[in-house]
Amino acid sequence: MRRARRWRMFEGMTERQYVETDLPVRLDRLPWSRWHWRVVIALGVTWLLDGLEVTLVGAVAAVLREPETLHLTEGEIGASVSAYLAGAVLGALFFGRLTDKLGRKKLFFVTLAVYLSASFFTAFTNGFVSFAVLRFVTGAGIGGEYAAINAAIDELIPARVRGRADLGINGTYWLGAALGALGTIVLLDPNVLPRWLGWRVCFGLGASLGLVILFTRRHLPESPRWLIMHGRVEEAERVVSGIEEKIREEGRAIDPPERLVTVDTNADTSWGRILRVLFIHHRRRAILGLVLMVAQAFAYNGVFFTYPLVLGRFYEVPADDIGLYLLPFAFGNLFGPLVLGPLFDHIGRRAMIATTYGLTGVLLALTGLAFAYGAVGSAQLTAMWCLVFFFASAAASSAYLTVSELFPVELRGMAIAVFYAAGTGAGGVLAPALFGVLVGTGSRVEVLHGYLLGAGLMVFAALIALFLALPAEKRSLEEIAVMADVRRDRS
Repeated sequence: MRRARRWRMFEGMTERQYVETDLPVRLDRLPWSRWHWRVVIALGVTWLLDGLEVTLVGAVAAVLREPETLHLTEGEIGASVSAYLAGAVLGALFFGRLTDKLGRKKLFFVTLAVYLSASFFTAFTNGFVSFAVLRFVTGAGIGGEYAAINAAIDELIPARVRGRADLGINGTYWLGAALGALGTIVLLDPNVLPRWLGWRVCFGLGASLGLVILFTRRHLPESPRWLIMHGRVEEAERVVSGIEEKIREEGRAIDPPERLVTVDTNADTSWGRILRVLFIHHRRRAILGLVLMVAQAFAYNGVFFTYPLVLGRFYEVPADDIGLYLLPFAFGNLFGPLVLGPLFDHIGRRAMIATTYGLTGVLLALTGLAFAYGAVGSAQLTAMWCLVFFFASAAASSAYLTVSELFPVELRGMAIAVFYAAGTGAGGVLAPALFGVLVGTGSRVEVLHGYLLGAGLMVFAALIALFLALPAEKRSLEEIAVMADVRRDRS
């Protein structure tokens, strides 16, 4: 094993400290193992929790309008969804900054604790204000989870499978959605629990699941890449050696590293550095990430968050049957990333991102037209949405993959947070409130206008990806960080 070599140099008036090390290469060449599965399960559950939360609110939306529950209006339900998303935006920015400064592991527990507490106390709310406030805090915990968890996952998963792993992990959002739908089918049945109690028990599900995950995260290490960036090379060496030992105990052979990489160990995580990276050094990547995040957030949050309202108003589906429609919807979304994920590593990022976004836009428009002109019933509409979001789920997951792998390691958490916040703020917070108003008009044509806007954003994002997406497949994070932009590649 080659030992790390350190040296110093000066850039202007700033002293930089560099190290040549094989640690990132050793992480990327590891065979897939039970240890990697433990990482995926312990950290990837963030998406499952988010899917569970979103589905619970969507499924109980009709119940919360009843006098014996919270007696909310459709506008208040849409506003509570927006409060959740606004909390996720601010939580991502706040905790994303902390995860770059303090480390990935410390934030694993803080963000999950915030989510657990808020989700638990939501079950005891008695009006719109307290419900919306606690949805805001719950969102803050989930938003913080995105920044810390996605950064850590990319830094621990081998480069050759990062695409399929990220898409698969992001797709577990819909496993959470399926669990939420199944739970509400039972818990919102008045023959099982009274109306005033069933919706409260639903919110206890998320808190119970999150409590179990707290214990699974205890044995996960700090990201070695984060440790190196902060000058803790010896500690990073111990972490990587420990991972290799666990994999060898499984009987897996590990190839020796073939090269060294140069890493700046004096990580600059200042706001000035963040702004220079996003708006000067990698502005093309920033444009790509922003467009992908806004488009998918608007389309997803607008359609899915208000779909129970559409079923209730236009198809008169009873509140306790909503989960039956959300369940196939969720499975269509779950299978998309699992089936299409490997193609992002084999065919490449640029082609697959453009394809999934483009197909989503076209299918979304066609489904909206079929709904607006009464050509489909509730079951047929749900089937069409399953097809739309088979591709949309892979597209949305690729947006998170893009913003988490294209920027320098020392700023990864904040980069994820910035784009998540921008996309969710511009597309996610606005969309549920807008679609809630459109559904409230009682006009199918008005709702169609929202669907067509989402479709147009997805097609536009597909065109941007064709020009700006990078061939990041099977490349290390360190290699991607110094890659030339698309225009330089072609010149």
